Amino acid sequence: MSDTQIIVLVGLGLFALFAIPFYIRQRRIERHTEFAEAQALRFGLHEPASLHPIVSAGSCVGTKNCISVCPEGDVLGFRNGQATPIGPARCIGHGLCERACPTEAIKLVFGTEQRGVHIPRIKENFETNVPGLYIVGELGGMGLIRNAFEQGRQCIEGIATEPRGPAGALDVLIVGCGPAGLSASVNCIYHELRYATLEKEDIGGTVRHYPRKKLVMTSPVKVPGYGKLGFKEVSKEELTSVWADIVDKTGVAVNTGETVVAATPTDDGCFSVTSNTNHYKTKRVVLAIGRRGIPRKLDVPGEHLSKVIYSLREPEAFQSDRIIVVGGGDSAVEAALALADQPRNEVRISYRGDNFSRIKPGNLERIENAIAHERVEIIWSSQVQEIQVDSVVLRDQAGTVSTIPNDMVAIFAGGELPTKFFEACGVQIDVKFGEP
Repeated sequence: MSDTQIIVLVGLGLFALFAIPFYIRQRRIERHTEFAEAQALRFGLHEPASLHPIVSAGSCVGTKNCISVCPEGDVLGFRNGQATPIGPARCIGHGLCERACPTEAIKLVFGTEQRGVHIPRIKENFETNVPGLYIVGELGGMGLIRNAFEQGRQCIEGIATEPRGPAGALDVLIVGCGPAGLSASVNCIYHELRYATLEKEDIGGTVRHYPRKKLVMTSPVKVPGYGKLGFKEVSKEELTSVWADIVDKTGVAVNTGETVVAATPTDDGCFSVTSNTNHYKTKRVVLAIGRRGIPRKLDVPGEHLSKVIYSLREPEAFQSDRIIVVGGGDSAVEAALALADQPRNEVRISYRGDNFSRIKPGNLERIENAIAHERVEIIWSSQVQEIQVDSVVLRDQAGTVSTIPNDMVAIFAGGELPTKFFEACGVQIDVKFGEP
């Protein structure tokens, strides 16, 4: 055998040793991408609801770092040697993929070319176009608890570097005491700022609107004066208990049951803030009220009735009731399942679509099981026309009207921006079509 033949054989051996296993791994990843993409289409996770990643094909070098660091899983896949979004609706804004990319090929953006997302205009320091008025947390498009805590901290740290407010005025007035508002309040104490925190309901904000036992995904955060929150999964009850413990140990003062009505800039660079019970003068205002705090209504006759609710805190309070849940997202499905677990309830879901989309695979499996065992009935392609004292009037896609006996209506049609309040304050709203 000649030296050339030996070299060729050695080369082929090395190729078999390294290239073939590499090819097998690549095919395995690509097959998983195909499967995950099909699942995303089935569950309606291919259309992002808010923040999500996009990948520049010209910059991606295929390291797969972005895929491996994502804690949600199957947001990004791998095809033709490059990362590609396959389930963008699973993204909740960790941003780990963006930071893990060595070539800066990934950006987190709001909306798509076809579907815009309304976001208040906010600078990098969370200040709006109105000087001195800040927005943090879910209201600015970031719903992740870890991000909300971080935004509250960063916002107050920036304010703390500025001159204090005039005598007789607060340095900061915080609206809302969910994760972002609580973080802002704690950091005000840490930086010795004069502050007031107003919460129209109770401490916890959006978290209190989750059905009981709903797990809230988070990641470790450090709370000044309290310590590190190291859990990654926690029930609603445990999380609200932690909030209360933080308030108790840090000394945060929260005016619960107080709703802000107006925030008006004054000539001396401060704000005049009016609530339903009080009046304040403050140099800075931080809005941390969240989107879910303003539920989207159906605007139908009878929606004012006391039988109508927009959140479900204690499902066990409803028993032997005829219930209609309106909506087709995760919140609606989870509420229907929780209500169906209570004794003698008759639970129906009215949804304008003809199948569930944009819900988590686990929720789809649970609701399909509940339907199969006749614990929940689905009224597809239907819309509420009127809510009456002891019934609900529905209209289907064909225009057929039906009246269903009913004791309670739970509406989960999503949340909306406090547009009128923003307009009164002068805050500008941008519509993002695939933009950072």
